[in-house]
Amino acid sequence: MRLLLAATALALLTGCESISFYGQAIGGHLKLMSQAKPLDTWLTDPATPADLKQRLETARSIREFASRELHLPDNGSYTTYADLGRRFAVYNVFAAPTFSVDPKPECFPITGCVAYRGFYSEKDANAYADKLREQGFDVYTGGVLAYSTLGWFDDPLLSTFIRYPDAQVARLVFHELAHQLVYAKGDTTFNESFAVVVEDEGVRRWLDAQGRAADLAAFRAAQERKRDLAARIKETRERLKAIYATKLTPEQMLEQKKSEFDRLRALYPTFVPPEPNNAFLVSIALYNEFVPALERVLAQAGGLDAFYERARQLAHEDRKQRDAVLANSN
Repeated sequence: MRLLLAATALALLTGCESISFYGQAIGGHLKLMSQAKPLDTWLTDPATPADLKQRLETARSIREFASRELHLPDNGSYTTYADLGRRFAVYNVFAAPTFSVDPKPECFPITGCVAYRGFYSEKDANAYADKLREQGFDVYTGGVLAYSTLGWFDDPLLSTFIRYPDAQVARLVFHELAHQLVYAKGDTTFNESFAVVVEDEGVRRWLDAQGRAADLAAFRAAQERKRDLAARIKETRERLKAIYATKLTPEQMLEQKKSEFDRLRALYPTFVPPEPNNAFLVSIALYNEFVPALERVLAQAGGLDAFYERARQLAHEDRKQRDAVLANSN
C-alpha cells in the first residue's frame, strides 16, 4: 500500500518520462516481492533442490548472526527467498560528463539524489545508457545482485547471489542491512562506504565465529587486493580531475584521459573494462571513497554500537561538514 500511494504521488509530480521510469521501478519491485516465499516454505518443499536448501540454511544463520552479533536491524528482511530466474536483480546506469569525475545526479523524492539510475530490465537500462551517450556523457552500466529498500519492505534473499560463496552471501546481507540502519539522504558515497565497512567487519566476525580460519585468511587477502584497486582508482580520479581543471584543448584532454585509462587497464586487465571512462570510476569510487576514514571511526569508537551512533550523527550533518569530518578523521 505504501508503494502504491508513493506511485500515485509521483505520477502527479513528474512528467511522462519520469512516470515511465517509476512505473518500471514499482512494477519490477512488486514482481520481485511477489516471488518471495518464507524460508520454511522452501525448506519443507520436496521439490527444492538439496543444495539450495543447504544454501538457505546457511543464509538463515547469517541473518540471525547479523542481528544477534552485529546489532543490525531485526526484522523480516532476508527471511524469505525469491528465485528471479535471471543473473541480476537490477541494472544500474552511471553517468559522468566527458571531462569530470563527478557523477550525474539522479534525484528521487524518497532517497534524495543518488549517483545512478536503476532498472529491472537490462533492455531498459541499455536504452537509457544510449540516451545519455547521445547527450555526451560517459556511461557505465553494471548488474547488481541485491538492493535495499531501506527498511520500507522486507527485502528477500535472491537467486542472484544465494549460490555465491558463504562469505559473499554474508557480505551482501550485512551490507544491505547496514543501509537500513544508517542512511544519509542524497549522499551515495557516504552510504555505500558505511555499508562496506559494516560488511567487512561483519564477515570477519562471522568467519571467526565459525572457526573458518582458511576462509578468513582468504577474505583478508581479497580485501587487501580490493583496497589496492580502490587506491589506484582514487589516484586515477585525482590525476584526471587535475587534467580536467587545466586550460588544455578538448583534444589534448581526451589524449591525456586515454593515457590515464590505458595505464589503469594495464594494471588490472581482467577487472577494468576494454573502454573504461569517468562513469566506470564513479561506480567504483562510490563504494570506497570514505572506507578508510570510516574504518578509523570504527577503530576509535571501540565497538559497533558506538560506531553506528557516530555514523548516525554524521548522516545528520550537512554534507560539506560531514565530508570535512571524514577528511580529517586520522
